[in-house]
Amino acid sequence: MAYYLGRDVSVTIAAGDDIGVSLNALDFDGTATTVFCDDAAAGVAVSDLTGVDLSIGVTDEDITYMGGRTVLKAEIKKETTVSLTRKKKDNTWDVVFNGDGTPDSGARWGATGGSAIANLAGEPDVTTATTPGTNYFGFQLKIHLATAAHAGAAEVFTVGNCQITGHTVSLNADGTTEETMEFVSQETPSIGAT
Repeated sequence: MAYYLGRDVSVTIAAGDDIGVSLNALDFDGTATTVFCDDAAAGVAVSDLTGVDLSIGVTDEDITYMGGRTVLKAEIKKETTVSLTRKKKDNTWDVVFNGDGTPDSGARWGATGGSAIANLAGEPDVTTATTPGTNYFGFQLKIHLATAAHAGAAEVFTVGNCQITGHTVSLNADGTTEETMEFVSQETPSIGAT
């Protein structure tokens, strides 16, 4: 697990593997000023970021063979969790996670189409896609490490095909201050220059 302060990293949210959002950006109110993600490879930078929690884990299963003295530890799946915390300034993340009250709204598993919020109806079925390259879903997070950028090399930790699994808002006596959105992916993340 690694925790970064918002000033140490820059995070962009794009459609999963540059697909999943077609025609335009995921813009929850149609104003183009509160864009959550974009179908461009560059994505949309998260503003007012205060913290990023990056966790990488593996799920193992113990298998015992009859007559054997040792136990086999078989890796079942990898899991990468990214939690983004930002200062709450609007209800964009609320609408992306909970929807706007209309049927099939929200965008926990990604988005499709060019309307304000066009969520996949429930958990996506990737077997129904007929267009090449569109059988993926979710979001792509790129975490740019600012310390590497100052040294002349841009190191980017990319997590593809993330689903949104949680959204929390912190409250205090004066009102809301911060909100956290949690992304989870079972894809292998990549580390590189882009």
